[in-house]
Amino acid sequence: MSALPPVNTAHRLQLDPIATPDRLLLGPGPSNAHPRVLQALARTPIGHLDPLYVELMGEVQELLRYAWQTDNRLTLPMSGTGSAAMEATLANTIEPGDKVLVAVKGYFGLRLVDMAERYRAEVVTIERPWGEAFSLEEIAAALERHKPAILAIVHAETSTGIRQPMEGIGDLCRRHNCLLLLDTVTSLGAVPLYLDHWKVDLAYSCSQKGLSCPPGLGPFTMGPRAEAKMAARSGKVPNWYLDVTLLNRYWGSDRVYHHTAPVNMNFGMREALRLLAEEGLEQAWERHQRNAERLWAGLEGLGLELHAPRELRLPTLTTVRIPEGVDGKAFSLHLLNRHGIEVGGGLGALAGKVWRIGLMGYNSQSQNVDRLLNLFESELPAFRSGGVHSAAVAV
Repeated sequence: MSALPPVNTAHRLQLDPIATPDRLLLGPGPSNAHPRVLQALARTPIGHLDPLYVELMGEVQELLRYAWQTDNRLTLPMSGTGSAAMEATLANTIEPGDKVLVAVKGYFGLRLVDMAERYRAEVVTIERPWGEAFSLEEIAAALERHKPAILAIVHAETSTGIRQPMEGIGDLCRRHNCLLLLDTVTSLGAVPLYLDHWKVDLAYSCSQKGLSCPPGLGPFTMGPRAEAKMAARSGKVPNWYLDVTLLNRYWGSDRVYHHTAPVNMNFGMREALRLLAEEGLEQAWERHQRNAERLWAGLEGLGLELHAPRELRLPTLTTVRIPEGVDGKAFSLHLLNRHGIEVGGGLGALAGKVWRIGLMGYNSQSQNVDRLLNLFESELPAFRSGGVHSAAVAV
């Protein structure tokens, strides 16, 4: 037997224990987690089939139903980020050749298009400018014209700050024998959501925004009509990890092993949902609206223009137009490097045109609003044309 070579130490780093700075995350996500959630995450792990963990799984499912206002049997947190839950809604319901209508009004509508195409759907789109929402008449006309199996639409478009009105869309989908799939990534826990009342068949979200938990879990829910379509598939769901027919055996009454669940992430999710239930949905929604209005009034008082019209504006994500002559990225870096505050830049069609300010979950507090407004008032003038050169104050 030949001797083994010496260990290659080229990649052996000698590092200090991790030390991250304190940041106030007022961008499009993630947001700061609630301190009690962080405490729950730090608890000693238990087995993913431990009877105590099985009990916790049921509590998480029930609290997710409360947060979404649904009675859906198949409601669970996917072991993955919100994008995993997003993909799960499509992977489980699309069969090759199914027509999927995506209502695109921002970056994440385009992501739905990309994902649906990968599952070999026939994807058709309707589009609105990045700062507008769809009317019921537009959706009705598109359903009549295309007759899709699934309509996918974003409730809270993170790239634009637009909230899509939902009344009546579910009724239209029922009339056309079409499933309604809803992105609630930037609305769950923070913006009024009534899945059953709106007749939503599939929805997904994330853990790191309105739920005040770190990223890592993707809440997912599927109603009876979507279950029926999944059960009638001619073949297997083409994604083993996200296959709800398998996951339901673990999250359902059988508790059959599927994968090693992220136990501590679900500790955090349980605590986050427990805190939401303790506050009450209506109170949480009102808090987000109140603090958003405080931010809007303050920004407009400083002469800044908001991108989304007030009647469609999200309380969780505000898009602020970068003033002419201001280096928006330099100002964002200044806030981060000098003050430890993160705000986001624009995506896609809004890249370089807006800042995105998030007030989500634990971060939706009046003191955070006032702190940010004070910095906009005192330090943004230096970044305007004729002020101090932006590069001089960006660090």
